[in-house]
Amino acid sequence: MRVKTKAYGELDVDERQLVSFPAGLLGFEQFKDYVLLDARQKPFFYLQSLDVAELAFILIDPFLFRSDYAVDVGDEELAGIGVRSPEEVLVFAIVTVPGDGGGATANLMGPVIINKTNRRGMQAVLADPRWKVKHDIMAELAASKG
Repeated sequence: MRVKTKAYGELDVDERQLVSFPAGLLGFEQFKDYVLLDARQKPFFYLQSLDVAELAFILIDPFLFRSDYAVDVGDEELAGIGVRSPEEVLVFAIVTVPGDGGGATANLMGPVIINKTNRRGMQAVLADPRWKVKHDIMAELAASKG
């Protein structure tokens, strides 16, 4: 299928890359359908809206820079996207790249959770005070290696 993307123009994508968010994402609840793309810059991904080409989110696997990251989401919430076991889940953090050239940050308070089996997703809001909306990715990566 052909998809117009913010980062790469028009692309052919496999239907297995489609992800539906029944409740949308926080602040973007009206947009439900996306495609998950590998970014050209590893280890990032793009979550591209199918409805609006200009709407895309940069994602990263939070476990790459925070091995202690814990996503405490209730079974009832996860059941809403059909999750029956932890093995079915992909977890991403939304990345913010400031326009002023500052360091990229990741939102660990609001992870994006995708059920790999049925390609349905949700965005959770975690109550754990360790997780903030702006974690400096490079600083956290350096701290995890040192």
